[in-house]
Amino acid sequence: MTHPPRFRRTMPTDQADGLRRLFASRAVRFVPVVSNPFIAHGGVLIERLCSVLEEMDLDTLLVDASERGGPPKELASFDLAEGIEPLSTRVSYLAARGLPVRWVDSRGSTRAFLDAVVDAAPGSQVVLVHGTAVEIVRMFGRGDLGLSRPRPVVLCDTGAEALKHAYAALKIFAQRADWLTHDLLIAAPPASAQGRTVAHALADCTDRFLGGVQHAAVVIDPAEAPTAAPARALVQLVEFLLEAAAVFDSEDLQPAAPRAAQRSALPSPRQAYL
Repeated sequence: MTHPPRFRRTMPTDQADGLRRLFASRAVRFVPVVSNPFIAHGGVLIERLCSVLEEMDLDTLLVDASERGGPPKELASFDLAEGIEPLSTRVSYLAARGLPVRWVDSRGSTRAFLDAVVDAAPGSQVVLVHGTAVEIVRMFGRGDLGLSRPRPVVLCDTGAEALKHAYAALKIFAQRADWLTHDLLIAAPPASAQGRTVAHALADCTDRFLGGVQHAAVVIDPAEAPTAAPARALVQLVEFLLEAAAVFDSEDLQPAAPRAAQRSALPSPRQAYL
């Protein structure tokens, strides 16, 4: 298994063309999302990410290994597929709080957990891994052979504790894995200057004290209706995340089985997170 080649050698003609190029081979793309227990609307941010991926017609699995994530089902400890629940026609959910460490090796890596996720959900095209900075470093920080290192997305809002927690996560990435780039998703009213202030503060601290770079920052209005069309800035952020995702490439991946569940009868990612 080798590292995937660069997938955008020329500019795509449109978003659909770009997605066709990204998913031309049978591959799963892992996007790490850093949890933040001090955010009042963390579930909304996760829901927005899932909504954009669903709008892109991508089969997505949300693996919630965060502090607030649900405990795994009993059988999921032996077979992850037993713990996967559908949230909509395109999005599924795996409660995984405390689960990745059961796959830890002698080096402290839980990369084997990601292999187990691929085996359990071979039809998923994108896996959002929502977890603490420490959990994400264990899974992705070593850049193990066959899995490229992704660029994590950090969650934050305008509260002081949330900001401190986000910066602490960036310090963990820098100190434990020499991981120096990230994207930022902020919950704040769009007309408020506080969201931009938070983005600037984290970018400045990352640059001056860690020698890192904040790649992109997007402010999301937590009061916006879930059915509202996603902002162009959020869609573009998701495109960036897919390009920078950790790619698990395998010829053995099987196509997803048809999903008969209807969206109206299923909970939202926000409800699952809460």
